[in-house]
Amino acid sequence: MAPKSSLFPSLHKQAQQFYGIAGFPKVVGVIDGTHIKILAPSEEEDIFVNRKGYRSINVQVVFDAFDRNEEFVARWPGSTHDNRILHNSGLRQLFERGFVNGGYHLLADIGYPCRRWLLTPTSTLNLGHRVLTTAHKITRSKVERGIGQLKRRFEVLHGEIRMKPEKACR
Repeated sequence: MAPKSSLFPSLHKQAQQFYGIAGFPKVVGVIDGTHIKILAPSEEEDIFVNRKGYRSINVQVVFDAFDRNEEFVARWPGSTHDNRILHNSGLRQLFERGFVNGGYHLLADIGYPCRRWLLTPTSTLNLGHRVLTTAHKITRSKVERGIGQLKRRFEVLHGEIRMKPEKACR
């Protein structure tokens, strides 16, 4: 028997709360990456330049249904794609090795690959898919709001951190 995950402690409650948002079933978290601006490092500066052209740390964030930050992984240079961060995370291991089971899943944007435990929006014109995609978008917006709230609450995350990347990640 697989050990119970300490992440997402009450999966059923999480899923019920998420379902109440827009009717999307079995969701236990919403995931996204966000960039935190940093001062140009003296070494390997190019790997910290993100797709928008500024230097940053790419941070993986997961929120639960009750607006709690379940995961905050801050250790990747700005040029790192969100999918690579997830691929190298313990979070992926929890789902793929069955520590989080029961058909539960996370919602992500199109920057991530679709997996049985990680659902991304679809672009088909089928009415059923459009309804599901709308529910997905409404539910996943919780992570966007959560990131915005974190950056407003901790102003250092909204501006530029003037430290070496290693220290900024801590």
